[in-house]
Amino acid sequence: MGVALSIATPIIVVAAVIVLIGAARRRETMAAEGRLTRETRRRDRGRVDIDGDSGMSDAPTGREVERAAVVARQTAGTELVEAADASVEEWTPPDPDAIGVSRRQFLNRSTVAMMGFSLTGFGAACVAFLWPPFVTGFGADVNAGLVDDVKSKIRDENGFLYLPNARAWVTEYPAAALPKAQATYSAPELTGMESGLVALFQKCPHLGCRVPNCLTSQWFECPCHGSRYNQVGEKRGGPAPRGMDRFAMSVNAKGEFIIRTGTVIQGPPIGVNTTGQEPEGPSCLGGASH
Repeated sequence: MGVALSIATPIIVVAAVIVLIGAARRRETMAAEGRLTRETRRRDRGRVDIDGDSGMSDAPTGREVERAAVVARQTAGTELVEAADASVEEWTPPDPDAIGVSRRQFLNRSTVAMMGFSLTGFGAACVAFLWPPFVTGFGADVNAGLVDDVKSKIRDENGFLYLPNARAWVTEYPAAALPKAQATYSAPELTGMESGLVALFQKCPHLGCRVPNCLTSQWFECPCHGSRYNQVGEKRGGPAPRGMDRFAMSVNAKGEFIIRTGTVIQGPPIGVNTTGQEPEGPSCLGGASH
């Protein structure tokens, strides 16, 4: 605050001095415009011949001199001069190529062009918004391969196949459990189950932890809070509110298993156990029991 005041004070003083000097010079100028010297007034008293008549007896006043000068300026150059004869030429329309585009045409064409560009951009944006985006990987349809090949990979991985691009676990669904599944699951889920496969979302429905498989129990066991699910994702224990979520599934005409990762279906409610699978060995959660 003190530094700012110390800087502002000299600036204010200099500005005040400049204003005072300007005001003084203006007063001097105004005074000089309306004041005649003594010598000038003495000469005005002498004889002045405005019309060139030296025999004039009365000396004109300053106002008369000014009026005479104004009249002389107004009458100067007012004499009429006869114009020379001029022939009238026939009007010829200008060449359009020489004129080019007029300003009005340019503005009209520019306005139409801008409106056309704006409508084209707006239409393109609408089409891009309505057109389905080209998405690959998670959020799109993931081709897991031929159904028989997928089953072979599951058996090679001891019953659990993980597909990172789909963020899904793929396991086999037993054909003997299909009657119970048809009374529990929706059509998008049954399409995959009827081919003997099920695709499960990797997240635990409790708090979203990634659920790993346990090779000894042949179940899914969440290490975060102890939720456990059988091999087809049906809840068997822990705090989870339901079974593991799963994706819509289909089999195309080539016999390929398609996982529709853009459609996540909530897992079955607590108590659903269509396969009746029990733990096949010790749990991976350090002493947790069924």
